[in-house]
Amino acid sequence: MKPGLIPTISTTSSHRRGLIVCCGVTALVLILAASVVTALAFTVFKPKEPEITADPAGLENIHYTISPNTTNVTLDMIITIDNGKNYGSFKFQNTTAHVNYRGDLVAEVPIMHGLVPARGKLNITSSADFMLGKVISNPRFFEDFLNGSLNLTSTTTMHGRVSLFKVIKIRATAFSTCDISFFVIDREVQSKCKSKLKL
Repeated sequence: MKPGLIPTISTTSSHRRGLIVCCGVTALVLILAASVVTALAFTVFKPKEPEITADPAGLENIHYTISPNTTNVTLDMIITIDNGKNYGSFKFQNTTAHVNYRGDLVAEVPIMHGLVPARGKLNITSSADFMLGKVISNPRFFEDFLNGSLNLTSTTTMHGRVSLFKVIKIRATAFSTCDISFFVIDREVQSKCKSKLKL
């Protein structure tokens, strides 16, 4: 080194090295955060089956007319979707619930699209036209009627999307099957439903 010359350090290479390190650390943090969120989404926050129930309303106003000429009776239905176990909301499309009596389709219940909030509940009001002629014409109807109860089954398939923290969105389908018992004398209904969520 010649006398009087002062050694210089390349600031350009130093800044470049610092930028590379900074970008690497940032990318690593983002990857770790994404991994943690994904792991939580499929473990702690994994979507669980919502509880779906379907109950007729206004049964006290029904008057029995057991006749082959009986056609339809319209009943209001209250469908409740309880999403209390989930941290994600469920937005579903229009669908139809089918009600069967001993294997025969006797009613269809239209269900309008909606949004079930995370950790919340949604009540849907609809109506069903029960084809009483098909119910009465069933060979087992009078036996069930005299025994005091009619046992129905409703099935529903709800296509939609689960949204977790408004960030992760997953297509999902909720299946629900309800065993509904209508007690003739008391005009009361008991329902027991099972639901399954498919992602």
